Amino acid sequence: VQLQASGGGLVQPGGSLKLSCAGSGSSLRGYSVGWFRQAPGKERERVSCIRASNNMAYSADSVKGRFTISRDVAKNTVYLQMNSLKPEDTAVYYCATSRHIYACSGSQDVFATWGQGTLVTVSS
Repeated sequence: VQLQASGGGLVQPGGSLKLSCAGSGSSLRGYSVGWFRQAPGKERERVSCIRASNNMAYSADSVKGRFTISRDVAKNTVYLQMNSLKPEDTAVYYCATSRHIYACSGSQDVFATWGQGTLVTVSS
């Protein structure tokens, strides 16, 4: 599978953005798909993840209640709806896939395929 992340941009604090992770070459249905972010000078962190087997969603505490991950099988795309954005959400956002059963709660190392990243800047 190949991944194309898009939807980033500049938004004011309190605003919203919707990121897309489009898959090609293979269906994303059989993969757990995670969204990650990396801010300058910081380690990459997992933001949200949707499990392959049952579409159960996981989110980091820092984004719970604000970010929602979803999957559109027909469009072979996973989305990250981001609401109530804060300046600390500024980062490059990446999507990645894994076939590991515990991908959404385990190490990032089990994510084998990564998209190219899309920049989200939250600033007034």
